[in-house]
Amino acid sequence: MPHIVDLAEIVLWVADKAQAVGFYQDLLGLPVISPPTLPNVFLKVGEGHAGVPQMIVLVPKSAEVKAKPSGYQLHHLAFALPADQFDAQQAILVAAGLQPRSGKHPVLTSRTMYVNDPDGNEIEFICEDKAVS
Repeated sequence: MPHIVDLAEIVLWVADKAQAVGFYQDLLGLPVISPPTLPNVFLKVGEGHAGVPQMIVLVPKSAEVKAKPSGYQLHHLAFALPADQFDAQQAILVAAGLQPRSGKHPVLTSRTMYVNDPDGNEIEFICEDKAVS
């Protein structure tokens, strides 16, 4: 019997913490929930279950991590959007100078678009496709 009820957090290495916070907090609107004294930045994505919020955690790369080859640690992460907010999110990304790429989910009937964050992680935005539901 499965006991897992949600995804609690995704932790990302970041080369420039301020730039990463700018992307996730300022551009995507995720609120910071950690005190500014912590070296890592915890951003709330959703309410979650079992009293644990869903979070993105930004961890500055140490010198040791910076010395390692980068890339291929993460394929992508996806944020779910209400269908009526998909176009508005796309407009925000375009206004910020990003060029969202479209895609087709292999399992779900959905609308998707992708951008890269400042560290090159691919970020997907996905919603139910009301036109074909």
